[in-house]
Amino acid sequence: MNEDNLNLSFQIEPEDIGKRFDAYLAEKIENWSRSRLQKLVDDGDATVNGNQVKSSYKLRADDEIEIELTELPVKSFEPEEIPLEIIYEDESLAVINKPAGMVVHPGAGISGGTLANALAYKFKMDGEQFKANSDSDEQSRIDDIKSKIGIVHRLDKDTSGLLVVAKTQEIHERLSEQFRERAVFKSYVALVHGEIAGNAGTIDQPIAREKHNRTRMAIRAHGRNAVSLWKLRKRFEKFSLLNVEIKTGRTHQIRVHLMSINHPVVGDETYNSGRDKTVKDLTVRQAITDLNRFFLHAERLSFTHPQTLEKLEFYVPMPPELKALIEMI
Repeated sequence: MNEDNLNLSFQIEPEDIGKRFDAYLAEKIENWSRSRLQKLVDDGDATVNGNQVKSSYKLRADDEIEIELTELPVKSFEPEEIPLEIIYEDESLAVINKPAGMVVHPGAGISGGTLANALAYKFKMDGEQFKANSDSDEQSRIDDIKSKIGIVHRLDKDTSGLLVVAKTQEIHERLSEQFRERAVFKSYVALVHGEIAGNAGTIDQPIAREKHNRTRMAIRAHGRNAVSLWKLRKRFEKFSLLNVEIKTGRTHQIRVHLMSINHPVVGDETYNSGRDKTVKDLTVRQAITDLNRFFLHAERLSFTHPQTLEKLEFYVPMPPELKALIEMI
């Protein structure tokens, strides 16, 4: 085994041939539950010979395994008085307009300033219940916090817009089921580089982590299925404003999919290959730099209320900084 921080690699020995991939990982990696390791496999953070495989994959001679332990333990978690914009609230759930710059839940060394901290305070939850149990593996702690706070889905730190959170375990489970069954409508607005051809399109490309840069996602043949539908909202010179509906919820999905068709999201330094710096209008280029976020906003959200079975639909307009950029270009 070779270890570089949280990046591990293993070479299969003769006695390991035929073992399930997840069972092998559970043997080799201490303090991580098998369920958490299965999630790493599902997310493409654990690969065999550079390819994403299933947890049930049976190991073969000379297989080479790479795995990144992508989240650090959360040692403590406390409610914090952080302002929230509540779009809707009842005894079962709440819909939040998350600002850009806010992380959704603790993890990767972040225990404060998150949406989860704010929700715990808002709903008058007892901070002691969020103290991490040192006997649990780190993902069990994170999953426990997410479940208690009612976080069902997430947005990237620099994506603004709509999120639904549950107030009880039962509502959390029912909402989670709707997301798994793809019964939730999620639509984003994105400003992208280039004048896109046509008025609508579908991007159906599998996504997994990049082999040599595990913080980035990429289109990969052995990745997880991902489908995004885009519609042209307005075409500008050198830019296009799109509505993007996602049928799946993969990490960085919209950003990776739009990059794959050569129309990366404005302000997204991770995936637009420096396109922001090639904008010829110096005023617009500076405005993009000053934005200090990428132009992606979760504008519409619709789902069935788990208790009343009523169809709920929500809309929040683009925040002022995004509107200002649109007016400028």
